[in-house]
Amino acid sequence: MYTFFWNFFLYAFLGWCVEVSFAALTTGKFVNRGFLNGPVCPIYGFGAVIVLWFLEPLKQNLLLLFVGSVVLTSLLELVTGFVLEKLFHQRWWDYSEFPFNIGGYICLLFSILWGFACLFVVKLLHPSILFLVHLIPHTLGLVLLAVMGIILLVDIIATVKTITGINRRLSQIDELATKIKAVSNELGENLADRVLEAAERGSELKEDLDEFKDDLAERRMDLEMDLGELKDDLGELKDDLAQRAATATLTRQAHRAAKREQLEAFQKDMQALLDVRGFGQRRLLRAFPKMRSTDHKKALERLRRRMEALQNRR
Repeated sequence: MYTFFWNFFLYAFLGWCVEVSFAALTTGKFVNRGFLNGPVCPIYGFGAVIVLWFLEPLKQNLLLLFVGSVVLTSLLELVTGFVLEKLFHQRWWDYSEFPFNIGGYICLLFSILWGFACLFVVKLLHPSILFLVHLIPHTLGLVLLAVMGIILLVDIIATVKTITGINRRLSQIDELATKIKAVSNELGENLADRVLEAAERGSELKEDLDEFKDDLAERRMDLEMDLGELKDDLGELKDDLAQRAATATLTRQAHRAAKREQLEAFQKDMQALLDVRGFGQRRLLRAFPKMRSTDHKKALERLRRRMEALQNRR
């Protein structure tokens, strides 16, 4: 078990080095790759110890060693990707764009690459790793393993907390986006209603005026004495309609103003949510550029675009 744990930590560190080097070559900058914050990629450590445990006895048969490595590493990557997605509701990597993939968790190209990598590890690298492990005094080795184990446990707890924070932030972004859309739609509907109401009021007023004009024309000869009264009634009707229209306009304006204030408040809250300041959250988003949320896909895309925009400004 002593050798087992040393193999795990050393290959987890070497795997992190491989990931960082690959990211540097493809992006031209340092990216702290991996699920955890520290310089370890546990999946590489687990992959190495599993291959060494089961396949090292077959190291003289390169074909069996290669095929076994492809199968074991592919199963490990498939199970790890599936479990992480179910636990944290995030797809951490996605091979869907590659041919011969299974659910985007694994693909033929990378499975073959893992197979060749395991050939290199078992045949060439591992003897040197064992030599270095044996150079470490046993007591010192135990102390170092205990320290690294504690650091790894703390890192796992911190990472889980960070992922929980990201999921909470994504949920809040989706909720705010829904509220903003609802308020915007309501403002748009109110504008349309006002146009229709204005058209209806104009039509009603025209009808009332036409009715009074017809009534006045019919009764003019018989009711000349009442013409002034009818004119006053017509004036009162116009004033009443104007007053009601002014009251309705003030009510709508107050309602629109309240909705605009609410919309501005929602937009400020959205900007605050999209401003990713936590180191752990920024690191995870950079480390897994193809990570996507199974529950909040649009929110994660919006968050990533905001983070990229802020980086470009700097």
